[in-house]
Amino acid sequence: MLPINIINQSHHALPQYQTEGSAGMDLCAFIPETITLKPLERILVPTGLFIELPVGYEAQIRPRSGMSIKKGITVINAPGTIDSDYRGEIKIPIVNLSNETQTIEDGERVAQMVIARHETAVWTEVEALNETVRGAGGFGHTGAN
Repeated sequence: MLPINIINQSHHALPQYQTEGSAGMDLCAFIPETITLKPLERILVPTGLFIELPVGYEAQIRPRSGMSIKKGITVINAPGTIDSDYRGEIKIPIVNLSNETQTIEDGERVAQMVIARHETAVWTEVEALNETVRGAGGFGHTGAN
């Protein structure tokens, strides 16, 4: 378990894992009134949460599968990254990809957050890279089947 400092200015419970095997914790909307989203409309949804991640960790903000399939609402720029030196409120960039107007209620679970360790890279400039079977094959290189 990794201890993380958190400030909760909302009236909702702290993010928690829903099952023992869950990688992500659900984040709830902290809004004074219902948000109505037209098709393709985007909005930043506040959570009332502020976190202090240890250096070497990030919080990844990801869509919730239920909200995506049931309402057509997803997170833009997913997964989004919250860096260890960010101290502002966690806000969720949401888009309505459905053909219908959708609503978001106060307390509704709008995204999930995964805490992940990451490395800091140090570049080494070289004249050539090691050869591989794939080489420079890019998008679609391995075919459809």
